[in-house]
Amino acid sequence: MTGELGELLLSHRQRRLVHEIRDHCTTAATADDVDADVGGPHSAELAAEVGARGWWNFTIDPRYGGARHAGGGFLDAALFAEEAFKAQLRIAGYIPTFIVVAALNMFGTAAQRADHFSRVVRGGVLAVSLTEPQAGSDIAAVDTRARLDDTGTHWVISGRKRWCSLANVADHILVFCRTAGESDRDGLSMIFVPRDADGLTIDPIRTPIPDLTCALTFDAVRVPRDALLGQEGAGFRQSVAGLNFERMIVAASSLGLAQRAFDDALAYVRERRQFGRPVGSFQAQQHRFAGLATELTKTRLLVHGVAAMMDDDPARSLPREASMAKLSATELAKRCALEGMQAMGANGYANEYGMERYLRAALGSTFFGGTSEIQRNIIAQTFGLRADN
Repeated sequence: MTGELGELLLSHRQRRLVHEIRDHCTTAATADDVDADVGGPHSAELAAEVGARGWWNFTIDPRYGGARHAGGGFLDAALFAEEAFKAQLRIAGYIPTFIVVAALNMFGTAAQRADHFSRVVRGGVLAVSLTEPQAGSDIAAVDTRARLDDTGTHWVISGRKRWCSLANVADHILVFCRTAGESDRDGLSMIFVPRDADGLTIDPIRTPIPDLTCALTFDAVRVPRDALLGQEGAGFRQSVAGLNFERMIVAASSLGLAQRAFDDALAYVRERRQFGRPVGSFQAQQHRFAGLATELTKTRLLVHGVAAMMDDDPARSLPREASMAKLSATELAKRCALEGMQAMGANGYANEYGMERYLRAALGSTFFGGTSEIQRNIIAQTFGLRADN
């Protein structure tokens, strides 16, 4: 077997795919030449280009226009996310779209899949909204309400949501609502809401990454009864079934970000000279990059391994492995950006070099999709170490 250790789990087809994706993403990102802080984290034009190549839809069945093959597609999707985020391609909408596509694959009707996938395969974006002012890690605290109207034909949704990534560019938003009960897990449901629905207000939340995430207000928003995804009252169970997909794709994108921070910092210390020699020749820098390179290789094998397990059995629950991948990759992205900034000194703090932007993105990845603390709790619980024992 040839290739690097990090490619150990890849087939020859996937290795060729990686190089094809890498070449396109690097070229597209260079041609785009728009800072995400100015142009926003998502470009519909770039997403459409990716969709035309079939890379936006690795997990969509060909009958809906997707590129999923007999081998699965999750590892392919992870490889794409890794390369796209390493290239800093402005397609942040890929992550929530991947998550909602997984939910549609598991719980959607044929009509729902045909409808939503017809836009996704062309680079369309879907968003998912769970978090509220008083509900985050504790899903059971969701209080946004959905009730059927007097005719029984429409859901009427009222409430507030926070931290809905890319809601401002999504075609539809998959909203977690309470359709029964007060504060238990059994009364939650998932309902699709169009971005332009009457009564829905979308306000950007000011964060270190502009236009990334939003607050939503639902003021008696009406959607058809068939906008319900899966079973009424089964939202919690359905969300748990989708955690593998969310954590894997966040891990893959964070791995790409970590590699980009490493590569940029490495290039800098090779060129930057002090005391008549490259600063990378000093032992402190040598040890820094040796340690980061080792962690990158270990994490890449972990992320690829989890994606391959999902391809083998998409229905299998992987709480330990998926949480390990998400925890490892997001914390490594943060470390690579911090170490890169330290290695570059004051220049690492300057906007023109990009390292501070990588750090902003990496910090967010450690709590979006489940905080690092929650991931550690889950991993510990799979070994029987529960707080109620």
